Amino acid sequence: MAETGGNGVAGTDVPPLRAAGEDSAREESAGAPVTGYALVLPAGWRRIPIQHGTKASIRGIVDEVLRRYPKDMPRDKMTPYRIELERRLSDLAGRARANGGVDLYLPIEYTHGVTITASFVVSQVTLPIPELASAEQVAVDSAQFVAYLTSDDGNASPVSVAGADAARTESVAPPDPAEQMPYGSRRVDYVIPLPGHPTRWMLAAFSTIGDGDPEGKFAKLLVELFDAIMLTFRWARAAQ
Repeated sequence: MAETGGNGVAGTDVPPLRAAGEDSAREESAGAPVTGYALVLPAGWRRIPIQHGTKASIRGIVDEVLRRYPKDMPRDKMTPYRIELERRLSDLAGRARANGGVDLYLPIEYTHGVTITASFVVSQVTLPIPELASAEQVAVDSAQFVAYLTSDDGNASPVSVAGADAARTESVAPPDPAEQMPYGSRRVDYVIPLPGHPTRWMLAAFSTIGDGDPEGKFAKLLVELFDAIMLTFRWARAAQ
């Protein structure tokens, strides 16, 4: 399992999130400002930063994938594959960026000889601050928002992420040819309040087509894998 973290969140009152895991003491400073997040990835998964360094990261992943092929494979056969793989990863990163993504995660290796068709995006969203609302009121509203999402009126289930209450939703989306999605997909979203910033939220959005059947056993196993990844989620904090 590999540890990784997230960088680059837009906003003036929150510093850019950095890759976590560099200093465990900082990550345990509960009262310090949040500077990023960290999670543990299964073997074969990679992170593509969305806000900066995207092209270099994609090239590195493509190089890693192509190193598995025989060294004597003709260049004219490898080049089209490189171009197509870079295009696909760039398209995924572009869609994630358009939705406010911070980091894109996806598997690049076979598991028991099977291609894993899944990915998830970590992003940050900002809720509007009501006029004349105090910081305390906004903080209460964020707690109420999680409570609403997980109530009978919402469609989410309560979960604990990094020691805080959060919300989890799971759904099946139909095919969307307009978005180059010919298959239905099973999707899981985690909505996590950002400590110290009541109007800021982290969203971890997972999607998989499984083996082509989003209602099938394989798709549900991949959801279990994503839930296991989210159990490792924690915040990174500045030194005090």
